[in-house]
Amino acid sequence: MPKIDALRRFLLPCFTSTPTSPAPHPPTLTIKRLSTSLRDDLIDSKPEKKSSSLSDDQEDDSYPTTPITITTTTTTATSLSAPPRSSKTMVIGTIFGQRRGGHVWFCVQHDRLNTKPSLLLELSIPTTTLIQEMQCGLVRLALESNPGSGPGSDPELTRVHLHSIPMWTLFCNGRKIGFAVRRRATQSTRIMLKTMQSMTVGAGVIPKPSDSSLGTASEEVLYMRANYECIIGGADSESFHLINPDEEGPGQEFSIFLLRSK
Repeated sequence: MPKIDALRRFLLPCFTSTPTSPAPHPPTLTIKRLSTSLRDDLIDSKPEKKSSSLSDDQEDDSYPTTPITITTTTTTATSLSAPPRSSKTMVIGTIFGQRRGGHVWFCVQHDRLNTKPSLLLELSIPTTTLIQEMQCGLVRLALESNPGSGPGSDPELTRVHLHSIPMWTLFCNGRKIGFAVRRRATQSTRIMLKTMQSMTVGAGVIPKPSDSSLGTASEEVLYMRANYECIIGGADSESFHLINPDEEGPGQEFSIFLLRSK
């Protein structure tokens, strides 16, 4: 018995120390379990992140409206900085003058029933000369005004409407041929326009009203009446372009330009 007790005392520490050696492993296993649980927690939390990312994506989908607004704002700013576009309107234009020894007149009406024209110009070009130019098929009349410089300059004319300028320098197909003067419609001019109220497009000869500005009473008046496209390029430019009623043929090309330089 004493030997057995001695052996038990000697061997017992060995048996008791042996199970203590793997003691560190259980914490490791515990840590692994914890990490696994953490992974599970992380895996479980991923859908939440996906949902949040989806919500972020949904929010991001709403953001493209902002660049569109910025682009629109930029376009608006560009359009504001750009020069104004030209406007186009349709008017009735009448060229008339006495057959022999008379000058050409140009009349603009917005309404053919209104005998008070919006613009009436007397051109220094003779009627016969204009007829010869029109036989070539192309006529460009340019009326230029330079009120800011020259001997007869008037700075006030740089701010008035183009139709209010009293005198112009006249060019025909690039050649300086005289001048043009703004006139007021007289009673005889209104009577003549009234006789053509029912006509929008046409040309011919009518008896001249008794008016000293158009010649003697025995003279006849040649006229050409048509639709014109009025293009207003700005405060200092305006043009009238004859609209050819016969679209198939070459037709007559006739234009009048009003230009003011400052």
